[in-house]
Amino acid sequence: IVPMKPSQRVILMKQIAPRLSAEDFSLIDLTLQQFGLPWSDTWNDTKQSYVLQMIKDAPDQILIDLASHVGVPFEPIEPRVAPAFWQPAMFRVFLSHLAVHRALAGQLQESLLKFGITTFVAHNDIEPTVEWLTQIETALATCESLVAMMHPTFHTSSWTDQEIGYAMGRGVPTFAIRYGQDPYGFIGRFQAFTAAEKSTDVLASELFTAYRKHKQTQRRMADILVTRFEQSISFADAKTKISHLEDLEVWDPSFAARLKAADESNSQINGSWGVSDRVKKLIGRWA
Repeated sequence: IVPMKPSQRVILMKQIAPRLSAEDFSLIDLTLQQFGLPWSDTWNDTKQSYVLQMIKDAPDQILIDLASHVGVPFEPIEPRVAPAFWQPAMFRVFLSHLAVHRALAGQLQESLLKFGITTFVAHNDIEPTVEWLTQIETALATCESLVAMMHPTFHTSSWTDQEIGYAMGRGVPTFAIRYGQDPYGFIGRFQAFTAAEKSTDVLASELFTAYRKHKQTQRRMADILVTRFEQSISFADAKTKISHLEDLEVWDPSFAARLKAADESNSQINGSWGVSDRVKKLIGRWA
């Protein structure tokens, strides 16, 4: 195994801790012992801090095996590039558009954030001091989907067709939004949305539903939505995010422990009226 970088170890431990700490102390200690890790009969802090303390010096392979045991996937490869224009813990979408419509693209960008989707809008996200072509290539190489905003003359751009070709060559889901231009060529085979008189909020909701259901993205979106629920910052935020979870198309066994732990530790979740009951009902539905 290639040695993990410190940042990889930290990320993995941050994912392991809330899942393992959802168990009783007796099962936590049993798990630690089975993996050859230290444990203690006395502890005066939270279970999550206990787990972090006991696993912090674990060898890479033990950490990876423990992660697998609690349902945290790990690929022993170099982490993907994480440019500043992608917001963390969100699904990454490249918005292909004509320069004259960058304001509309910016509006759709804001609307998608509500659903845990971060987007790259070339004419808004590129810093003037950065080589713009390099930034675009980086965004295309690290995005998880591309959405083409197809206005008339879309095809005349020197870049839009190349952006679509790049994304399709990588095999990431590629969608189109009709703004007066029907999809053509290879992209015409894939799902398209009609803008008509729809607001960007409505289009964002439709795209979110597509990603939640698409076989290539549904598991990724499910994990993102659980993470966003764990990070709820207000009562209203918790209610919005539990409603997203109630519409999940897939379920990972680790979600139950994560949701229970979030309900116990996040006051914005357990203090939001009705959310705790909805968490229990959701877990029961998938049990």
